[in-house]
Amino acid sequence: MSSIRFLRSFLAVAHHGSFSEAAEQVALTQAAISFQMRAIEAELGRELFDRTGRLAILNAAGRELLPDIKQLVDMYDRLKLPRSSPGKLAGAVSIGAIVSCMGTLSKVVSQLKRQHPALDVRVLSGKASELASKVEAGELDAAFVVESNRKVASLHWTPLYEEPLVIVAPASVQEQTAHAVLAANPFLRFDRTQRTGRQIDRLLRRLGVASDEFLELNAIETLVELVRQEVGVTLLPLLNGSNWQNSPDLRIVPLPDELGHPTRSIGMVERRDHVRQHITHEICTQSLEIFQMKAHAQAG
Repeated sequence: MSSIRFLRSFLAVAHHGSFSEAAEQVALTQAAISFQMRAIEAELGRELFDRTGRLAILNAAGRELLPDIKQLVDMYDRLKLPRSSPGKLAGAVSIGAIVSCMGTLSKVVSQLKRQHPALDVRVLSGKASELASKVEAGELDAAFVVESNRKVASLHWTPLYEEPLVIVAPASVQEQTAHAVLAANPFLRFDRTQRTGRQIDRLLRRLGVASDEFLELNAIETLVELVRQEVGVTLLPLLNGSNWQNSPDLRIVPLPDELGHPTRSIGMVERRDHVRQHITHEICTQSLEIFQMKAHAQAG
């Protein structure tokens, strides 16, 4: 029977659609990956991939097997987990987070490490869409990301908090309404390739304001710093725990009621029934407590 190592390679090829990229992920040569896939196909008596040039895309038979192979690999990983004492966490877990969640996640992980020395946590930062894809592919156990409109049956979503979308302007700006502020000042746009950036773009189109776009960046804090320097104005989520409302350099302008008080939702995404759920649940619970404290202090 094909080894678990072969099945891990199968999952990597299924995710990347390429033997060469899968080889990089599992630290093997492309020839070794190709041999493993041929061995699996020979053992099961059917082709599992449509091979075109350098691509290897799952065919109907491969897609049908994919959930079962994921389950087999998860079951094996569960067998390898150390048997910890009640109340103790042990084993390895990989978790990702968007930049605005990294501070809280890092704090929670450091606290858990002190309480549970046998716990090994790897923390990665990235864009929401990239992190969610890594969770779906099994490269990450969970990730703190912006909620997506695309629902994936194999993933479980736990909401953590919401952030209102607001206009952030220099304190010197005199215009009173959101429309006037956006129309009269250079606009600093958040990256449209990210989930939040696409949401902001939809809001701008609904507002119907012909803004003077000055530049586009993928870092929220950098945009706010440019606003402090009076480079322009921006439209952003009011970050959990930020103190922008009390900054003498900034002015927070709410969006008009006609938009229905838009927010972005932050939560934890993970595969359903993965083997490290007890660890990710603890990380999520402790992070939620911190996020709620920050939100309370921000509102006060």
